[in-house]
Amino acid sequence: MKVLNMSERHSEVSPLIDVMRADCSVCPHRVLLAEGKCVPGDICLTAQSGRQIDRFLRRNPQIAQGYLADGFWERRAIAARYAPLELMRQMPRDVDEVVRRVVASRLPIDELDDYLHDTDREVRMTVAERIAPERLTAFIGDEDYLVRLQAAKRLPHGQLRRMVGDEDREVRKEVARRLPSFALGMMAKDEDAEVRRIAAARMLPADAAKMLADSDWVVRLEAAQLAPLENIAGLVDDDEPDVRAVVRQRLNEVRF
Repeated sequence: MKVLNMSERHSEVSPLIDVMRADCSVCPHRVLLAEGKCVPGDICLTAQSGRQIDRFLRRNPQIAQGYLADGFWERRAIAARYAPLELMRQMPRDVDEVVRRVVASRLPIDELDDYLHDTDREVRMTVAERIAPERLTAFIGDEDYLVRLQAAKRLPHGQLRRMVGDEDREVRKEVARRLPSFALGMMAKDEDAEVRRIAAARMLPADAAKMLADSDWVVRLEAAQLAPLENIAGLVDDDEPDVRAVVRQRLNEVRF
């Protein structure tokens, strides 16, 4: 039988042969069958099926701690969901990233130091979702944009400025959504129009006025809705009809 490597094992469903009924006669927990606590082919710990294993340990969580060192990565990962937290603290660092993700999702947030620089990005993302916001600076320079994006969603405003120049536009878009309005002038010259659009829609009026000549008409539209009236008159003849309409509406409201 082919031995799957890590990426193959985690991206494919279990082969059909693995979800067939296991041999109950050799199962160390076969006594549970008579008690209705397992069902061959559906709720089974020895099957090579994550769904069956999860159903079994959900029903029999007291057994999970005995499988934290099991040879099958998926059985270890599922056992880690149900085993007592104290045992999670004692577990050596697992070689499998899925197991490490489960552990990182369960440990108290002040016990995640060993996972801050994990080689797996989803482990780091899990940590970034849970760790105290003031400690998220560890992820500002992460090599993976999804990890940095998660950090940008939770970083305190004072640290968020450090991500204004992030190389990924999705990260910068999140920064533009979260920065205080008074700080958005820092993003007025961003190379990406979508980032500038988000920033222009939240800027202080004086900063929005500086965006009225932007090359992107949506940026001009957003800026025209916030900029002081004395600054928007020059856009009454803008090439874009929606911009002209907003400018004229605002000017007309003042007249009446």
